[in-house]
Amino acid sequence: MSSTSSRERWLYPLGLFILSVTWGYTWVVSKQALAYAPPFAFAAERSVGGALALMLALKLMGKPLRLVAPGATLSIGLAQITCFMALSSWALVEGGPGKTAVLIFTMPIWTLLIGWPLLGDRIRGTQWLAAACTLIGLLLIIEPWNMHTTLLSKFLGVMAALSWAIGTVLVKRLRSKQPVDLLSLTSWQMLIGSVPLVLLAIIIPERPTDWSGVYIGILVYMSVIATALCWWLWITLLDRVPAWEASLSVLGTPVVAIISARLTLGEDFSFGEVTGILLIGTGLALLSLIGWATARRNTTR
Repeated sequence: MSSTSSRERWLYPLGLFILSVTWGYTWVVSKQALAYAPPFAFAAERSVGGALALMLALKLMGKPLRLVAPGATLSIGLAQITCFMALSSWALVEGGPGKTAVLIFTMPIWTLLIGWPLLGDRIRGTQWLAAACTLIGLLLIIEPWNMHTTLLSKFLGVMAALSWAIGTVLVKRLRSKQPVDLLSLTSWQMLIGSVPLVLLAIIIPERPTDWSGVYIGILVYMSVIATALCWWLWITLLDRVPAWEASLSVLGTPVVAIISARLTLGEDFSFGEVTGILLIGTGLALLSLIGWATARRNTTR
């Protein structure tokens, strides 16, 4: 084995680990940011900052800035940036970062279910078991039978996950029809999706943003590290490792978010919520194992 391939063998798991830790802790940082900025303003400010950082990255990497497939990119930006950012920020106002992250990272299951009618990806065998585990876990966390719990943050978290899933399916459909650079697509969808967020922040009456040094530091972290750098890392990993291996970062992110929220903010979880989290984790792990088994079968043929 060459030194280059040996180094790459360790770099990819390290990249997944960095991605999981960074994105997981981002939910705690986002919750802290809401002490300085209202939800829609924060969503707009981090999206604009992320878009500018990504556009700068495109320029520095010598990639073309030309917008490809404007109609599809608009749809993706509205789903994956406008709706996702607005709903996830609003969910954090009403609920804890750990629970919100778990609800939002049910995205792979929604992608599987939405992709069935839109992409023709049939759900088979063990995939149904993964979906059932996740959906039962979701019910245990939401507790629709318990009228004493606040359902708004949970509803918003699920809607954010659905928005992300719709955006993911739209990306898959676009890439099946025409080649498009993923970093360019990410940059443009974020720039386009930021425009409605800015309009929402202007139109909806909210308290003004406290532009303190702490908040500016948070915004730089959210824009440059959690958005631009992590999206670049995610795209790089997707290009170099199988999809099932990259999806392991989805498993790690809510775990890091839960632990961080517990240690940093003292977020509490009931027995039903813990059971629901374990079931969701089981469902997502099953999806990863199915992907691994499928990739292994394809390589041995």
